[in-house]
Amino acid sequence: MNAERGTTMNAELGTQNAEDKAWNAEEQNLESEVESEAENEGLGVQEQTATRRDDLRDRTKAFALRVIKLVDSLPETSVGKVIRNQLLRCGTSVGANYRAAKRAKSAADFISKMGTVEEEADEAMYWMELIVETRMLKEDRIVDLYREADEILAMVVASIKTAKGRK
Repeated sequence: MNAERGTTMNAELGTQNAEDKAWNAEEQNLESEVESEAENEGLGVQEQTATRRDDLRDRTKAFALRVIKLVDSLPETSVGKVIRNQLLRCGTSVGANYRAAKRAKSAADFISKMGTVEEEADEAMYWMELIVETRMLKEDRIVDLYREADEILAMVVASIKTAKGRK
């Protein structure tokens, strides 16, 4: 959530409390850090901010699309159907829950929602491990998607740690 928009909305509602103010200040600090980095890299502030903010959103959406393609290749056995449904559910919810976290109303709300993203990404990895270990698909068909899940998970965990440190 944009700090300015959040402040305006809360002011209109008359409900901005200390936690909301702290969250808005954190957002402004992040934007200032991005401005400094953008100046150093020769990029416009808006370009740098948009790139950073959209990277994880784009990656989680691309991850969901790849999961959808993967589950279509699973066998039509009873076990295949169970794993298909479970992986499809958690793999697509990573991006959906990340988008929800971006609309968090406070630092605590953000941390909680990012915790859900963390759990869903980890669960997706679990189901992919089962696909390989049950030999439904060869590891080389899943290794890149598994690696992407692991990278997304690492970014989410780092984001949670950063948010907890600023809380």
